[in-house]
Amino acid sequence: MSSKSIVVDFISQQSLAVVGVSSTGKKFSNRVYKDLKAKGYNVYPVNPKADEIDGNKCYKSIEELPQSVDSLLILLPPKQTEKVVKEAVAAGIKRIWMQQGAETKEAIDYCRENNVKVIHNECILMFVEPVTFPHNFHRYIWKLIGKEPK
Repeated sequence: MSSKSIVVDFISQQSLAVVGVSSTGKKFSNRVYKDLKAKGYNVYPVNPKADEIDGNKCYKSIEELPQSVDSLLILLPPKQTEKVVKEAVAAGIKRIWMQQGAETKEAIDYCRENNVKVIHNECILMFVEPVTFPHNFHRYIWKLIGKEPK
């Protein structure tokens, strides 16, 4: 379970990169990207196969990101997460959120070994205000069963 202080720290950052935004626009990652932009975040999409996402420049790799980005949200299959985490650490990124289903034990351990604040097994849309349905319901259930970060 991730700590509440790390979650609060991550969502308080106004600039972040999202790795795994789909060029087709049909994946959950696109919903997250659009929601974060709509909530006022400066979001940098990362996808090696796209030049732009929703009319915004898309970065081919973490290395191409502006220096002002030190938070990264990963929405990828677990097989790809560890490689991205290593690239992020090499680029100096200090906060990594592995969206539910993207995490691996190796990637989490690598973050911790390299003093990166890591969040995993959490959905970012449960925490970025205003939280809307179904994410507010999901957060409510997690609170009831004791899975909400403390």
